[in-house]
Amino acid sequence: MASRSHPDAGSFRLSMLINDTRYRRVTFQIIALLLLCLAVGYLISNLLTNLSAAGLNISYDFLAEPAGYDINQRPIEYTSQSTHLRASIVGVLNTLIVAILACVTATVFGVIAGILRLSKNWLVSKIMAVYVEVFRNVPVLIWIIIIFTIMTASMPAPKAFRGANAESSMLFDMFAFTNRGVYIPAPQFANPLFENGLLNWVLVIAFLLLSFLGARALGKRASAEQASTGQRPTTWHLTLSIWVAPIGALMVIMGLYFDYPALKGFNFRGGLQIRGSLIALWIALAIYTGAFIAENVRAGILAVSRGQTEAAAALGLRPNRVMNLVILPQALRVIIPPMISHYLNITKNSSLAIAVGYMDVTGTLGGITLNQTGRAIETILLLMLFYLTISLSISAIMNVYNNSIKLKER
Repeated sequence: MASRSHPDAGSFRLSMLINDTRYRRVTFQIIALLLLCLAVGYLISNLLTNLSAAGLNISYDFLAEPAGYDINQRPIEYTSQSTHLRASIVGVLNTLIVAILACVTATVFGVIAGILRLSKNWLVSKIMAVYVEVFRNVPVLIWIIIIFTIMTASMPAPKAFRGANAESSMLFDMFAFTNRGVYIPAPQFANPLFENGLLNWVLVIAFLLLSFLGARALGKRASAEQASTGQRPTTWHLTLSIWVAPIGALMVIMGLYFDYPALKGFNFRGGLQIRGSLIALWIALAIYTGAFIAENVRAGILAVSRGQTEAAAALGLRPNRVMNLVILPQALRVIIPPMISHYLNITKNSSLAIAVGYMDVTGTLGGITLNQTGRAIETILLLMLFYLTISLSISAIMNVYNNSIKLKER
């Protein structure tokens, strides 16, 4: 029986759900959705039945219990008597810190290496080719362990900074590089109204975001004026003011000062300690992912027609200006889509932190908390929710940026 694409109006019959091409696709999708819901419902029902038979239930009450363990890298206040929830928050912050640092650094490494791979200097291009091939073909876990071993074995111990005959000295009397990590000045706030450290950094990030939006709006206005008049107005002083003035005023209001590290006893006191595990994880993820980004950058540049370079050179532009103003803006349309995947990989590969003792969310919530409480299902579900949320957020932000730079069709 032949299916009818355009039956008579008002003659709907149930058989048309299968025979009519207008309804058939929707019918099959609804059936597939119902089957999927039934399968998921069966699995959940089976899980609850088995848990009930074993005398167990799904509960998140354990998050309010004392954690009972220490965390070496703490961006916020935390003690062993803090709750599992706070321990999980510390782990989440540690994951975000290393992911953000690695994403930014990997982008810088990748862009520089990708451009230099196309250099006319034979030695420079070959060195970058060796970097790309060596680092992207060795597992990132091995690089993490190598860098961590180098830091702990080659850096001096804190006692080497002691006394008049010290074997090592602090850089500018502010930075100390040791086998326990790097000690740097720590920003502090004297104003009692800003005693909440986490809230202070939220305010700083909010002001930075506002400055970024203001500088971008100013840039768009200058571009519009250039398009209408042919001349671009001078905006660097306004851009500098937009970035510096609000943050500077906020720092003055908050009473910003710096606490410098000093050797007291067997270790440094004061300042901010960046542990070797964080540095090893950060640098390893950056150089490993930067090798992949370098290939994306090279492919994006090669995708731009050579005539664009020749036309820009004919106008008298210097090679660096040609790259910044002509080549890279067009290459971004090829570079950005795969860059999203690399950022996602950095975030997920940060879970390898446990190999060097860096307590990220996998080490806290998915490690010690899971072992202490025995709540495997609950902790794994929370881990899945966290990584899913972060991944979808990165994808959404990068897709917005990708849509802003893609070619606009008429």
